[in-house]
Amino acid sequence: MRRGALTALCTAAVLGLSACGTTGQNSAENSTAAGSAPGGKGSAKPVPYADLSGPAIAEKAGKATRAASSVTVNADTRDADGHTVFEMAISRTGDCAGTLSLNDQGKATISKVGAALYLKYDEAFLRAQGEEDADSTKEQIDAVVAMLADRWIKTDPKDPDAEDFTSFCDLDELLGDLSDDTVARKGKIGEVNGQQAIALTEADGKDTYTLHVATEGEPYLLKLTGTGDEPFTMTFKDFGKPVPAKVPADKDIVDLDD
Repeated sequence: MRRGALTALCTAAVLGLSACGTTGQNSAENSTAAGSAPGGKGSAKPVPYADLSGPAIAEKAGKATRAASSVTVNADTRDADGHTVFEMAISRTGDCAGTLSLNDQGKATISKVGAALYLKYDEAFLRAQGEEDADSTKEQIDAVVAMLADRWIKTDPKDPDAEDFTSFCDLDELLGDLSDDTVARKGKIGEVNGQQAIALTEADGKDTYTLHVATEGEPYLLKLTGTGDEPFTMTFKDFGKPVPAKVPADKDIVDLDD
């Protein structure tokens, strides 16, 4: 399986906050941007994060999001390897549950519980992956589909062949290097999935990265987007909610370790 397509979101999270690789930001510039947002001077409501610069808000978002006991991530990215979409509920302990698709060709279902990883692929997913291997014959692909399609597979998360999937269950790897190493500018106040959020933007050549941080309650990261040759969108929700990862009830499980 192609590592580039599966891990593009991890690097995207890093680029979204530290693309320029510089630190610091003129707080006056950030204050100006905030003044144009709803709730500015003359408004009865206080301006969210009025006393903080863009980099300071980004740092708070990174700390709060990393500290969450769980979160659900929806992501859509395009790069040289193709189109990747996934939705994953992830706990701080490493358990996760969700689905993944590559190039709109089928779906893989993932459930990681403790030291066991369970995977299930539909036929379209298996055929698409098999056809990308120049050494695979139609007979071989048919045999794999007959054996594994729509059937749970159990494996060790530490197995090298499983790393592409287990990376989606690691919050630290998925979030990348959320830090204050950014020159993000404060932007307008808007909404992400019904929650009020402030936008922070940063340009790196022809690429633009936008971070949306909750302005009420914990300063969680709610959305991260990037434009350019490798556009992506990541949204974050259900902070602290139980992750529905479980051992499949289906007894017909293929144990790869056996």
